[in-house]
Amino acid sequence: MPILSRSSSASVQKEFTLMLGDLEMKFKTGLIGTQANSTVLCQMGGTVAMGNVTVSQKPRVGVDFLPLQVVFQEKYYAGGRIGGSRFRKREGRPADQFVLLGRVVDRGLRPMLPKHMRNDIQVFCTVLSYDNEQEYDVAAANAANLAVALSDCPAAGPLGTVRVGLIGGELVLNPTREARTRSDLDMFVTASTERVVMIEAGANQVPEAEILKAIQFGKKWAQKIAAFFADLEKKEGKKKFEVAPPYEHKEAYTLLKQSALSVITKAIKDPLKKLDRRAIFTKLMEGAAEKLTEKFGPAGEKEELIELYAHASEIMDKIIKAEVRRLILEEGIRMSSRKVNEIRPITVTLDPLPNFVHGSALFQRGETQGLTTTTLGAPGDKQIVEGMEGERKMRYMHHYNFPPFSVGETSNRLMVGNREIGHGNLAQRAIEPVLPTEENFPYTIRTVTEILESNGSSSMAATCGSTLALMAAGVPIAAPVAGIALGLISDEEKGKYIILSDLQDEEDFGGDMDFKVGGTEKGITAIQMDIKIKGLPDSVFEEAIARSREGRLEIMKVMTTAIAEPRKELSPHAPRIEVIQINPEDIRLVIGKGGEMIQKITGELGVEIDIEDSGLIFVTALNGDAMQKAKEWIQGIVAKPEVGKVYDCKVVRIIDGVGAIVEFLRGKDAMIHISELQWQRTEKVEDVLKMGDEVKAKCVEYDAVEGKTRMSLKQMTAPPEGFTPRPSFGSDRGGPRRGGFGGGDRRGPPRR
Repeated sequence: MPILSRSSSASVQKEFTLMLGDLEMKFKTGLIGTQANSTVLCQMGGTVAMGNVTVSQKPRVGVDFLPLQVVFQEKYYAGGRIGGSRFRKREGRPADQFVLLGRVVDRGLRPMLPKHMRNDIQVFCTVLSYDNEQEYDVAAANAANLAVALSDCPAAGPLGTVRVGLIGGELVLNPTREARTRSDLDMFVTASTERVVMIEAGANQVPEAEILKAIQFGKKWAQKIAAFFADLEKKEGKKKFEVAPPYEHKEAYTLLKQSALSVITKAIKDPLKKLDRRAIFTKLMEGAAEKLTEKFGPAGEKEELIELYAHASEIMDKIIKAEVRRLILEEGIRMSSRKVNEIRPITVTLDPLPNFVHGSALFQRGETQGLTTTTLGAPGDKQIVEGMEGERKMRYMHHYNFPPFSVGETSNRLMVGNREIGHGNLAQRAIEPVLPTEENFPYTIRTVTEILESNGSSSMAATCGSTLALMAAGVPIAAPVAGIALGLISDEEKGKYIILSDLQDEEDFGGDMDFKVGGTEKGITAIQMDIKIKGLPDSVFEEAIARSREGRLEIMKVMTTAIAEPRKELSPHAPRIEVIQINPEDIRLVIGKGGEMIQKITGELGVEIDIEDSGLIFVTALNGDAMQKAKEWIQGIVAKPEVGKVYDCKVVRIIDGVGAIVEFLRGKDAMIHISELQWQRTEKVEDVLKMGDEVKAKCVEYDAVEGKTRMSLKQMTAPPEGFTPRPSFGSDRGGPRRGGFGGGDRRGPPRR
């Protein structure tokens, strides 16, 4: 168990206030969580979030990455709710939404930490109170940002985080939960006092120029928070501990570079497949220690040589990455001698799977390949998401899977991880703005992307594949969406920045940025920016946004050549949905007592029925016959009897000496009085009708208030010639007698 570092001994609460526009942000330290390295509470309105930072005293042995972990915790009590199932009330694994928010905080903090740092860093973001107005994600992100700044963790910065909305054409700072429902943009911007560090956005086809304005708007306000934190850090922060510098051995570096550079350069320039090139690099890295042994001799017990040979592979990796960067910066040459704005060859295959899958497409860009499927379901198939805000339903879901075989590897991580959740959500956000409304297309929609091979930019392959699969399935999307990832190689000392279109793996691992943009011809629908340097100048954003549009439109040409618009017909194996509008007061009739009626319909016909409080009924069926029968059944249940109309009736009860109760219109009851069975006098009801008989009868009276109906058999025909009928129910002789519902009895009162 790691020994955790340097807890605070402070026990006096301190409070600091920042006005951000017309919103007051309060930050508190010193009273709670004092055994953590640093703890901060951030309050915005009635929303309170806590940020805690803890850092291990000693570096972790045997890792070659920065072990930063950000955990975003939702608490049901924060929203005044007792969540969970009937049997489990404790919060479990964070929901996808909170995994995504943790990634937002992580992507801001990570580039501000020393790359060679190997101490475990844990940042907890916990929502303690939520007022359903001021959003907890902004409060939690800033609590974490300030906690890191006040801790002794050697992070550059500090950072500030804001949300930017676009409502009615106006940019809005930290819109409330209600305002966000009207916003065309939902953007997070994290910035230091100097530069933007992280961007995450979903947008409703917002033009590139407006996106750039939003980034600048967010930067201005995020920098105000960062400057406030910087002042607090000077006054209240702990002294940062020193991290040992990364291992260096200049002589070994020079020797290995001289021996391998020509091979590295050729491998980069030659049009090799990813695994072939990686095999060359792996061989160089694995042979680095042996190469150094030729120069320095066996290590024996010499600690200096033992350490050198242990770092030999790492030194060779640095040489490879340095050559990747040099070729791009000095010669404009990328892997396989690609140009910086060149997009790898794209192929699209529609319907690679039979139409039992409602829609499918195979999208390939270079050595990145994604198979995306579309499945259509009933409204009742929506995913119910429970949280401290209550329950909400997701009508569209995109799921992204990245199995280890896609990169030619084996792994014991076979379950969905944070990366898969993040990539899937990015593609989902890119597609959501173009989906048809539920009123126009009442299906629940799920797309799934299986990454079958990967050499970078797989999340954007998922975005393109989703568009293709949706159109192949006949989903009437408003416009096709394409996505592209851009990279960056920079020399900050010289102020040189080279943007790379269509990022691939080696350029991602050794580069400075992964900038993913999805959108239509009209505008942007999603952005996600990860960087490995401490911020980017504004000029980089302008060029990256412009380059993303060029690449997006180039990719879209290939996609729309394969399928120009959504198919007019759904797969014959997709369910059919019909929408019926009824009076909300009649919902109880369709459901029936204890759900008896709706269960009878679905059980007999094999359909699904979903009913909304507004009276909208969605009927989902796999064949037209079942659909038609279900529609007729429901319409019959809610139909109001019409006087003078003839109905099919079934005898369900005989009342001796009074009449028969018949069922019509799928569940409604009516009385046929004994006097309305035939023109001649009837002694016994059974002389004319028996249980189970099916007859046609005319509606002669309907009481809408009481909901009672009276039918007649005799009025289906003309009276016999010379027959003079006596007055019956409803006449001016006083209306119905006590003989029961149905009118007068010519024979007098019922027998006793």
